[in-house]
Amino acid sequence: MKHAPAEIIREYGPFPGAANVHGVTFDGQHVWFGAGDTIEAFDPDSGKPVRRIDVAAHAGTAFDGRHLFQIAESRIQKIDPRTGQVIATIPAPGGGGDSGLTWAEGTLWVGQYRERKIYQIDPETGATLRTIESNRFVTGVTWVDGELWHGTWEGEQSDLRRIDPQTGEVLERLDMPPDTIVSGLESDGADRFFCGGGNSGKVRVVRRPRRVK
Repeated sequence: MKHAPAEIIREYGPFPGAANVHGVTFDGQHVWFGAGDTIEAFDPDSGKPVRRIDVAAHAGTAFDGRHLFQIAESRIQKIDPRTGQVIATIPAPGGGGDSGLTWAEGTLWVGQYRERKIYQIDPETGATLRTIESNRFVTGVTWVDGELWHGTWEGEQSDLRRIDPQTGEVLERLDMPPDTIVSGLESDGADRFFCGGGNSGKVRVVRRPRRVK
């Protein structure tokens, strides 16, 4: 397993009126995050807030190219970002113990915090398609270039882990500094991970390690 310190290259926030950062996602232009009673968006170039949607947002956030998905207690809401309306709801697999959320391969991937699991689910029905075991509390999850990464948070220590999506084996680990937690995780599709900072109210950017060809 590769093991290195996480390289934090930028921090955003805290943001006005948003004491917590739960789930994080990226729509190709703006970074969105769940803040408890709202979903907030900011410009990653300027760091300035650009949008707020009044909807329950207690954990993971995802974007499928058209819609936002947001965990709210025991359900996952599908939201039209243009209108802010919830257009569909499915049950969350953990029944309220859900944490991270991401979109990949036409499905949703849901982190289970204390159960140390990641579920792949049907975005229309919520049916579980696959279950992956972890050995740490799972927070955010994200896919990039066929790699599955997830955040951990246990004992005030967090890291980012690349795992084998078939076996759950840890292939690579990036350790966050002490007392720097990861509550949500999303890739920008290239060399940046956006990491929610929980009750710090911050979003941090961690550099994704380069792959040796």
